[in-house]
Order: sequence, then structure tokens, then C-alpha cells
Amino acid sequence: MNGSREVIVLGATGYVGGRLVSKLLEAGNKVRVLTRSTGRAERYEWSDRVQMFTGDVLEPDTLAPALEGCDAAYYLVHSIGTGGDFAATETTAARNVRDAADAAGLRRIVYLGGMGSGDDLSKHLASRHRVGEILASGRTATTELRAAVIIGSGSISFEMLRYLTEVLPAMVTPRWVRTKCQPIAISDVLHYLTSVLDDPEMVDRVLEIGGPDVVTYAEMMQTYAEVAGLPRRIIVPVPLLSPRLSSRWVGLVTPLPARIAVPLIDSLRHEVVMTNHDIDSLVPHRPLTFRESLELALRHTRAEAIDTRWTDAGFASADAIPGDPDWAGGSIFEDHQTVDSTATPDALYQAFARIGGEHGYYVVDWAWSLRGLADKLIGGPGLRRGRRHPVELRPGESLDFWRVVEVTPGHQLVLQAEMKVPGKAWLTWRIEPGDEPNTLRLHQVAFFAPKGLFGRLYWYAMLPFHWLIFRRMAHAIADHAANAAGEPTPVRGPELVGMTTRD
Repeated sequence: MNGSREVIVLGATGYVGGRLVSKLLEAGNKVRVLTRSTGRAERYEWSDRVQMFTGDVLEPDTLAPALEGCDAAYYLVHSIGTGGDFAATETTAARNVRDAADAAGLRRIVYLGGMGSGDDLSKHLASRHRVGEILASGRTATTELRAAVIIGSGSISFEMLRYLTEVLPAMVTPRWVRTKCQPIAISDVLHYLTSVLDDPEMVDRVLEIGGPDVVTYAEMMQTYAEVAGLPRRIIVPVPLLSPRLSSRWVGLVTPLPARIAVPLIDSLRHEVVMTNHDIDSLVPHRPLTFRESLELALRHTRAEAIDTRWTDAGFASADAIPGDPDWAGGSIFEDHQTVDSTATPDALYQAFARIGGEHGYYVVDWAWSLRGLADKLIGGPGLRRGRRHPVELRPGESLDFWRVVEVTPGHQLVLQAEMKVPGKAWLTWRIEPGDEPNTLRLHQVAFFAPKGLFGRLYWYAMLPFHWLIFRRMAHAIADHAANAAGEPTPVRGPELVGMTTRD
């Protein structure tokens, strides 16, 4: 790929976009990113090497300054799982970008869409195709790459495949497990995305991309089991499970919330196999086999070397946090816990920064698991999203059924709940000076902003459990920090400050 182009990535904080920016920079391009909040982009290692623009594809006035002077734009935006009519939202966004690209005089738009054909496409695939048609209807040459299942550490397809196979040694499955697809490794997707910029012809193209293997979803699960060293899975397809019912089943077992699982599972009834191979002449390349892509993704997952995850795209602008000067969100219930410790700031921070995922929550993990299961049953994310890294955290990424809002290494962590609750909830830790010389204070606060009467009843009903769990958790975190640092047991300093209410 020839470098030194000025390109903008729309959707840079998503799974593909976060990795694409790095590849474009490596090739010598000047890269811009458009983001609704610069804090979302600042969590990536490339953040200080790109030009950031604050804006939204749904706000046309913000696009002109971002696209002015660019040679090309990558369109990696989607609205699935955001609620409401995602197809209408995607149509509006595509029209805005098409018009802005024409006005700015861009030479090319590169769009990553979805593979599939036929008149009865699912709403998800039909919307993906409609976006490509809208982008190509303008004056700017548009290259649409259509991919099926993308396999990579942290990708939504890989995570669904991983959880289904690892959790269920035997499964009764819907008919879509016999549907054929042509998976492709994320590394190959990135290669094609960057290489099509070298296309010498300024024409519209629709190019299908895929790996060398055509497999069914059942075969994908069996191959994963082999690669992961698991026994062969027992898979019994039945014709009774509708896409909606099977999406509920997938939602219980995998990290996918129902709002994402329903449209995705509905798309699995379509065969997604390459019908043209024009990409081979335009970009000669040998993509990884399905097994090779699985081995690579699993190796990175086990080594916790995951650059981006599918959940990255789900982070919207954070609400003001109770305690901030600009908070005006109504009544707030608070549970404060403090523990004095002689551990170092780094040891204390490492102790609370590792919470969740495989490590768990220090106390009564069975109760957290039960809460996660209940959350899944009512359409929430549950605990299965896990975490990207055992200790390292970035603002905006998911952690079980939390979202990281703010993280200051050695000082503070703020998590916002994405579980189903009648209101909004946050869990925070902060390291403060202790009362005694050479001591620090761990200050843990659970905030809850109730919604209506039911929200208040929920808080009071949970008070006994919160008192038991949160108090023990704070002390367990301090104990872990002291043991890690080889220090004496923490001073049992100021206890429960208690439940307070602020209006």
C-alpha cells in the first residue's frame, strides 16, 4: 500500500476501526478520526498520532471540517444494538456522509459491509447493503467490501463461537447451524481495507472478501473445539427454534445482549459465501484458513493480547458521575466504605483494577454470578463479556456488566453499570491520604440514581445485600493489596459511612 495519503476513519473506536487506524499509520498515511467524544479515542495507543475531530455522522454540520482536505474516508459505522430503528439511523448517517464526501471532493469512500444475497435478506443485512448503495449514489467513488464472519480476538463472531463451544458440550440447535458461510480473519480484512486505496480506477466497486474455507456453523464449532483442545461437541439441529427464540438461547450462553443477538441471529439463516472473486485480481493475497484464524485469535485471547473488542463500539458519551460538579441527575443513594492501609498506591490500585472477569469480585462470587444470570434473562449483558486484560483498563471498554468511565492509574477507577436496573448505578474506588502517617485510605462508593418509585424500592430492598457485599469487598481489596506488597493487614479504619441521599 502506498502511504502519504490524508484519510479519515469514521468508526475508529469500533472493533475494526481501532485496528485499521494502526495499519494506516504504519503505511505512512496521515490519519484523522471522527468521534463523538475524544475520550473514547484517547484510550488507543495511536491517539497521539492522529488528528481528532469531535462530531457525529448523524450531525451533518460536524462532517465538513473533518473531511475537508482528505483523500479518502473509511466508513465503518453501524447502529445495530443501539435501540430504535437502526436501519433508519444507518440510512440517515450514510446520506450525510455521502453528501459531505461529495462537497469535500474526496477521491474515494471505502465501506465495510456484509455479505449476502437474495430478496428476503434479514433487516440487518438489508441495511448493510442499503448503506453501500447510498454511499455509491454520490459523485465519490465507493469501494464496498462485503465480509461474512470475521474471526479475531475480541470479534463478536469469535466470542459467540467461543462461548457456545466452550460452555455447551452438547446442544440442541436451530437450523441455522447448517448454514454455510465463508469466515475471514481480521488480519485479512485489514489487509484488503488498506490495499484497495491503491485502486487506480475511480469507479464504484462491490467486492466480496473471505477466507479459503466454506463451512457450516456446526463445523465451525467442531473446529474450534479441536483447536481449543476440547472434546468433540454433540450438536443436534432441530427445526423448532425460531431466530428470536434461538437469540435468547445464545444470549444466555454468550456475552451478546438480546438487542444485538436478535438481528445477528436472524441473519444467520442466509448463506454468506463469495459469488465473485474480483478482489483476487485487484488485491492478490492468500488469506488465512479458518483453522489458522482460530489458532491466532485463541492465542491472542489466552495471552490477553487483545487490541480491540466488539464491545468497544457500544460506549456512548458517559453521563455525569454523581459527585462531579455538573451532576444534576436528581436523588442519589450512596454506599461509602473506607479502609486505611499501609500498602503502596500502586498495590491498592492494582487490587481494585483487577476486579471482574476471571478474577471475580473478591467476595461471594456466586452472588455476582447469580446477578449476572438474572441480568441475561431480562435482556442485559450479564457477566460473560469479561474483560480485555486482567489488570489494564481503558476508558470506554466493557468489564462484565460495567463500562469503564474513568481510570487514573494509581489513583481512581469509575465503573458505570450496564446491567438492567431501575435507574443508573456507578461503582468507584479512590485512593486518598490516611489519617495516620504513612497510610492511605481506600474509599469505595456505590452510587445509585433511582428511576421512580420502583427504583427507590429496589435500593432499599438491596440494602442488606449491599451492606454485606460492599463492606467485605472493600476490606478484601485492601487485604489483597497488603498481601501483594508484603505489608501488615490493613488498619480497619473508618467503616461504613452509610447510605446517604442527595437531591
